[in-house]
Amino acid sequence: MLGTSEAGNVAEVEKKVLIREGATVLSRRVVDRLHACEGLEVVEFDTGSADVIVDLRVGDHDGLARRRSSATVEGEALMDEVRRVGAQRVVMLSSSLVYGPHPNSRIPLTEDEVVRPEASFVFARQLAAVEHVLDRWRRGSPERSVAVLRPTVTMGLGASSSLARALAAGSGRRLGDEEPSAQFLHIDDLASAVEAVVVSEFDGVVNVAPDGWIPGDRVRALLGRRWSIPVPQWVREQLWALQWRFQRGPIPPGLGPYTSASWVVANDRLKGLGWSPTVTNEQTFVEGTEDPWWASTTPKRRQELALVGVAAAIALAVGGGVVFAFRSFRNATHR
Repeated sequence: MLGTSEAGNVAEVEKKVLIREGATVLSRRVVDRLHACEGLEVVEFDTGSADVIVDLRVGDHDGLARRRSSATVEGEALMDEVRRVGAQRVVMLSSSLVYGPHPNSRIPLTEDEVVRPEASFVFARQLAAVEHVLDRWRRGSPERSVAVLRPTVTMGLGASSSLARALAAGSGRRLGDEEPSAQFLHIDDLASAVEAVVVSEFDGVVNVAPDGWIPGDRVRALLGRRWSIPVPQWVREQLWALQWRFQRGPIPPGLGPYTSASWVVANDRLKGLGWSPTVTNEQTFVEGTEDPWWASTTPKRRQELALVGVAAAIALAVGGGVVFAFRSFRNATHR
């Protein structure tokens, strides 16, 4: 449908864009960006119709946890919304977690890579399943299109999710082992990537990542870690789980393998749409981990952590006393 301006020029009617947003920093920045785009009309959630749906809820791990929902449930809600408003285009925020952490994966991963999420990580498996549902919907009509964004670990000052913080906390901890490389995307660059995909009407899958990645040993240096004592894998995983538990609350099972293998992604396809990152991996990592976790935990969490520290100190003291007594007894018997 076309309309004519006062100057006699023919212009296309603005496309109606419905944003399924969450109460996040990213949602607010995406909404602001799309409101400022020419040719787009951002409509309210209760609108009767929309041409495009931009979904920021399915891939919002923290939001799902707050709502006690899942990516599967939100994916079903997304498809219900598509049918309700008659949209012919969907832009969904997923995650590069769907590629999975595998030792034989290419570095970097491109969009043509087979999706192989970690089997024990439910969130990644669910995201992959929702992507499949959308792809099947797209193939149902030549008029439909779907764009899926797969961002890497996304961080920002005061805007890092618990998942991102956990992945950052797990980086640089493979004591005595080869450190896997890592990527950290700034939340502002992700917001601009969503805008670029919506405006360009891109159809397909696109990775979102900064240029390059950080070598594992560099991640450890940025964290200020100089540990060199190797420990068994099972001990390391137990230590991670305990720390994550008291840093930000429960961490989904299956996250550990993502800190043990590289799953960095290429951004060439997105840059081909005119997008370019403005913040480097290292800058993002420093900014995203700048807020001390102790200051951001609740008083209850601090008390729990203090109790665990006291218990650990007692256990170490008792263990040390037992070892000392045993050695003293052995030395006495050999005299």
